[in-house]
Amino acid sequence: MSYTSLIDPKNVSQMERLNDRQVVNNAGGYVFALDIWARLDRFLVLGSDAPTYYQSARKLTRENAKSVEACWKADHRRTADRIVEISKAGRAPKNSPAIFALALGTLSDDVAARRAALDAVTSVCRTASHLFEFAALIDALGRGWGRSVSRAISGWYENRSPDKLAYQMTKYRSRNGYTHERVIQRVHPKAADGDAQRIALYRWACEGNLDGHVLPELVLAHLAAMKTEKASELIPLIEKHELTWEQIPTWALTDAKVWEALLPNLGMTALLRNLGTLTDLGVVKPLGGRTSEVADKLTDAEAVRQSRLHPYSILNALAVYRSGKSVKGERTWGPVSNVIDALDDAFYLAFGNVEPTGKRHLLSLDVSGSMGTAMIGGVLSAREASAAMSMATARSEKHHHFVGFGHSIHKLGISSKMSLPEVIRSISDLPFGRTDCSAPMLHALKAGLEVDAFVVYTDNETYMGSMHPSEALKKYRRETGIPAKLIVAGMTSTGFSIADPNDAGMFDIVGFDSDAVSLMADFVRA
Repeated sequence: MSYTSLIDPKNVSQMERLNDRQVVNNAGGYVFALDIWARLDRFLVLGSDAPTYYQSARKLTRENAKSVEACWKADHRRTADRIVEISKAGRAPKNSPAIFALALGTLSDDVAARRAALDAVTSVCRTASHLFEFAALIDALGRGWGRSVSRAISGWYENRSPDKLAYQMTKYRSRNGYTHERVIQRVHPKAADGDAQRIALYRWACEGNLDGHVLPELVLAHLAAMKTEKASELIPLIEKHELTWEQIPTWALTDAKVWEALLPNLGMTALLRNLGTLTDLGVVKPLGGRTSEVADKLTDAEAVRQSRLHPYSILNALAVYRSGKSVKGERTWGPVSNVIDALDDAFYLAFGNVEPTGKRHLLSLDVSGSMGTAMIGGVLSAREASAAMSMATARSEKHHHFVGFGHSIHKLGISSKMSLPEVIRSISDLPFGRTDCSAPMLHALKAGLEVDAFVVYTDNETYMGSMHPSEALKKYRRETGIPAKLIVAGMTSTGFSIADPNDAGMFDIVGFDSDAVSLMADFVRA
């Protein structure tokens, strides 16, 4: 054997290191390591509250925590800004990773880093539920509530108008073992002498004497609602004061007429969570009821945009609603097709308007065994979620083709005209096995496919191939003359990617970032 063939990277299997920039993944294959900033993005969007095929949620969280701490140490300003940016833009299905990342920043040895983390609390913890989660994390991390932490949490109360504070205090009364009484008594937020309503809110939360101070009208309406025993007494209060379902007594949540009154006040997230309840109670039904109103609300592009409703949240809600039973509890319902169709439309609306590139896309779905674990703590596997995500590109790009891969190529009967439930069902019936992420590029070469952009949705746990994916792309480029690009959509928050960071034609993105489809189009277009 010649020395030329011995050093040729095309002959290096994925179980061997291609160069010194590679690291071993959880499956034993060699891939490229994400830098700390790319991994921060993955964690902020995908979180680590669900285990992967190879790692427990605890182990994955510890790994990500070390990476986040490295970001705080390397550049605290950049870290804080990125956390705020992704959180406020609604690019993640959950805000919990951003809150956790801020809490880690408060542990820094650098005073400036701690200050940057605490300064971002109001921006990231936009609801009392978020604030209580942050408080619980501070306790769990052993940080303690020193002067700077107390000042940051006090600022959350002090920087809201009495009306907005009243809304938060009546809607989110307790979370994570915290109440407003517990927090206020711990941090003692300030109120000016003339700020009678704020003083009243603090005293009411702590069950103190109001001493003539008048509570905001919303709190008085909430208190009146909590004393009601009949729907006929409660509904006028809901309609007059626009009360939400969290601000009324629990007995009322089994009454269809109460839910009809609540419907105009339901935010998009609350609507998603309560679709099963609305259907079970007959507010939503196949013919009649308030079905058209619900469907119209879900497919209102401007409402979806303003609510920052995340596509994964919609997809997860669709899977639960279509199943006809709640994930927790015993509630069941008969799914209504109009609502399923509306959720399907809402999913694509949540990605925003994407300008087509006109390029030829090979949408390559990793259907190996390791993609079978639940994603982001939901009911869908990473495999099913990636299939749905690929549909957002397929809907915008006329020239596309689907393939599935494990250790070989699988033909997929997926069409951009299919509904999301059909797509998920088709991907769930495939035989699963080991992973070779070079398969899409080698298949395209063998089949004579003309591809401008390979989009690979994967957990990056590849190890089976006789050639590294990055080398397979280079081989495709050489033999076809097409300057094809590779986009890797990482579907778990591990620190790996098959994309070579030194190749400008390869791009790693976070799977289910709400901006992902637009970012992919921009990269392909560039």
